[in-house]
Amino acid sequence: MGSRYQDKADMPMPGSTPAVGGRTETQEPLRRPRGMAILHWGTVLLLIAAAAFALIRDEVAGRVARQWLLEGHRHTGLLVLLLAVLRIGLRLRHGRLPQAVHSRVIRIAAWLTHAALYLILLALPLVGWALSNAEGKPVTLFGAALPALVADDEDLADALLVWHQDIAWALLALVLLHIGAALYHHFVRRDDVLRAMWPWRSR
Repeated sequence: MGSRYQDKADMPMPGSTPAVGGRTETQEPLRRPRGMAILHWGTVLLLIAAAAFALIRDEVAGRVARQWLLEGHRHTGLLVLLLAVLRIGLRLRHGRLPQAVHSRVIRIAAWLTHAALYLILLALPLVGWALSNAEGKPVTLFGAALPALVADDEDLADALLVWHQDIAWALLALVLLHIGAALYHHFVRRDDVLRAMWPWRSR
């Protein structure tokens, strides 16, 4: 009888999860600050717009239309940079956030993926900004002239163009990985990771 009662005492309480790596974690609904969710989806929309401006520009022949699309690409890219800075600041302000219960390897992989995404969201617009400067083109944001990051340099412009394209491909790969992970959480693990990022979720 003593062993039976001992077994019952060792059973996890309702609402808790078994120990992971020697530590018991309470499984509670994940929550993310609404501001973080809004900035997240705002960044998504701006990235889609920036990509659309760049792709459509390659198919347009008119000089005026191409210039308008280029300015649209620059503006959305600079706004992505602004939102990335805000997101990093907000993330640092909130500190450690509740996480889904995972193994240490998966948690490290998720952290590295998010860190790489933040780094690319900073680097891609900055390289594009420097590219315009190297091509001798002024960079403005809603009519305000921005300082030049580099001097006019044709060779540097060629190198920056390659870097800009390579970083864009790296971003696409990470975004696809991010989407795949979110869908895995939602449809396979059936946890709150995806729902936690909806800005319009009910309280």
